[in-house]
Amino acid sequence: MQRSEGRIRVSHAGVLPRPDDLQQLLLAGEGSRAAFDARLESAVAEVVRHQADIGIDVVNDGEVAKRGGFSGYVRERLSGIEQRPLPDGLRTRSPNLRDQRDFPGFYAAGLGGVGRGVNANRASTNNDPYFCTAPLAYIGAEAVQADIARLQQATAGLDVEAYLPAITPGTVEHWLFNEHYPDDEALLFAIAEAMREEYLAITDAGLILQLDDPDLPDGWQMYPEMTVAEYRDYATLRVEALLHALRGIPEEKVRLHVCWGSQHGPHRDDIALRDIIDIVLRVPAQCLSVEAANPTHEHEWRLWEEVKLPEGRILMPGAVGHASDLIEHPELVCQRLLRFAGLLGRENVIAGTDCGLAARVGHPEITWAKLEALAAGARLASEALW
Repeated sequence: MQRSEGRIRVSHAGVLPRPDDLQQLLLAGEGSRAAFDARLESAVAEVVRHQADIGIDVVNDGEVAKRGGFSGYVRERLSGIEQRPLPDGLRTRSPNLRDQRDFPGFYAAGLGGVGRGVNANRASTNNDPYFCTAPLAYIGAEAVQADIARLQQATAGLDVEAYLPAITPGTVEHWLFNEHYPDDEALLFAIAEAMREEYLAITDAGLILQLDDPDLPDGWQMYPEMTVAEYRDYATLRVEALLHALRGIPEEKVRLHVCWGSQHGPHRDDIALRDIIDIVLRVPAQCLSVEAANPTHEHEWRLWEEVKLPEGRILMPGAVGHASDLIEHPELVCQRLLRFAGLLGRENVIAGTDCGLAARVGHPEITWAKLEALAAGARLASEALW
């Protein structure tokens, strides 16, 4: 992947708003599936062109084809899974359990959550959890090839790089309870072996693979009984499974996105980046995308005064966030980028977002305005740095 040579390059972490008519077809349910699928090719072209027009250098398909949202799409790409209500005695896995413990009134009032506004990027579906009841196998070859073809066609002739996101074994495990494999480690490595087919398809096609791994930081909230030492063991095992899935895939074809769940809420009980950064950096990904704009984690830019970015790596800090509908001023974006460029070297920094914006801000207008501010701030930083 290209470095920031001559200017700060711009990308983002994932989900973008669908065109209005495609979103309406999604919300209309399975009865509109054929019309939804028929609209995808032109919709991806529109989303890609919009990114290029506002100055995004590394674009994706906006994940507009993923009817199940950021993580739910995998439910259509793995066999061996059943959906049913959670039985008594089994705890729901939630990336805010520590916050729920400390702020019970906030959550009792129905506040918090991930998706909001008209930007919700998934169809209304049964929210019952999923259970692994048979050997896992990848059944998404046709779907991922369709994703690849649409993105390649949409970017043809444009001066952009292209990436496709896929989620990691640990993040699949978030919503998948084990009823088949002898233990959680066996389940993780089975997920890794299955998802490896998707990772290979993306990289073999010449696209950048973005690994979406909120699990590495947000699993800490899911298990409030764990100590930091115990959680480091938890995170290490999940990275080992990811390494298994990535074997033989060149580092320069991979970027890793981590975040703290991105749900709206206090986040005061998130694990500190310094407690897991060495584990995160074990993933052989040339680019690391990490939250750096929200009020809980913005201060962690100073960690890079102590931690050396491995040789050849790139950092894509979030310079605009999803925690608010307030649109960051380009001067603020510039200041955030200059911090990282001063510590890591200007060529090793790409302007990014804290997470995918589409499901987390109130309206598509806000998503696109934030990305415009990101590109404008990157231009200001480039003028200061070159």
